[in-house]
Amino acid sequence: MTSETLVRTGSALLMLTPSPRQDHEVATDSCWPPPFLLYLGDARDDLAAKTARGLVQFRPEWCVGQFRRPDCKTSVGMPDMNLAEARTAGARTMIIGVASAGGSMAPGMVADVVAALEAGLHVASGLHELLTSHPAIVAAARHHGRHLFDARVPPLTPVGNGRRRVGKRLLTVGTDCSTGKMYATLMLEREMRARGLRADFRATGQTGIFIARRGIPIDAVVADFISGGIEWLSPDRNDGGWDLIEGQGSLFHPSYAGVSMGLLHGAQPDALVLCHEPGRAHMRGLSDYPLPGLRETLEANLSAARLTNPDALAVGVALNTTRMDPVAAVRVCRDIEDALGVPTQDPVRDGVARIVDRLQECVPN
Repeated sequence: MTSETLVRTGSALLMLTPSPRQDHEVATDSCWPPPFLLYLGDARDDLAAKTARGLVQFRPEWCVGQFRRPDCKTSVGMPDMNLAEARTAGARTMIIGVASAGGSMAPGMVADVVAALEAGLHVASGLHELLTSHPAIVAAARHHGRHLFDARVPPLTPVGNGRRRVGKRLLTVGTDCSTGKMYATLMLEREMRARGLRADFRATGQTGIFIARRGIPIDAVVADFISGGIEWLSPDRNDGGWDLIEGQGSLFHPSYAGVSMGLLHGAQPDALVLCHEPGRAHMRGLSDYPLPGLRETLEANLSAARLTNPDALAVGVALNTTRMDPVAAVRVCRDIEDALGVPTQDPVRDGVARIVDRLQECVPN
């Protein structure tokens, strides 16, 4: 093989020049064939297993079981299986279902991936640290004829140009990371399609890419190309439908505001839905930074969005009330709706019908 290899990611076929640690003889492909064994490893909490949880929520028909190490602190409600049991149950691919700190692979995870390949499973990962960067994983995949799928290899995208595009777009934004932006976007797609509207989820993160089987890992794109990556993901649309773009990060998070800003400029959103988890004490991973106010967050996001779409407006608030009892959840939805003047719902508990009502009212066909 030469120093270049063809890699399929999302919906694009790219020519990449791998790093010196990558092996170029491992087969790669754009698909990760179900059924899936969901790898939880030693996940420390529910949020750490968000990739596996998202697949169980939105693609349960693809999932057969979960693989947990003895010190795992969470579950996604699937049957516990070892690798041999998963193969017997029909699993074809082990999905790395956790989001580790910095997207790294601990030695135990590397060993488990090698064991999965030896057991006859393909392996797919959305971590920043690529499967193909580990010689032991590469050697096992080659020896056993298995495929490795690194979902966090972005396609080649242009620099954003800010030119107005045909079609309608909605972007979810957040007060913080991990506030339910993917869930809200997928629930909006489900509700809009149920009404006979054309609507398509545009994935920008690892879990969304596994669910949609296409997308762009926007946080792996070089900073200068983030807005262009979203323009590439959501080009001109002439059928009267909506592109529903999964948001990432928060304008108020010191670590991840850059990707959030690029999304706002590249999406040129006609509509924004703000996602928030009530009761969160501080920004995720940053105990010195309190969460911003909801009105402050909406105003900042609208201001940034209006650089490329002066008509951008807010159509709703999506809350993650998982940790609240039902009565308190209803109360907080009502209070926020009264304060901001836009429909406020928990997409998982209550659906998003009223948010879609407002969307159709404010941005007519």
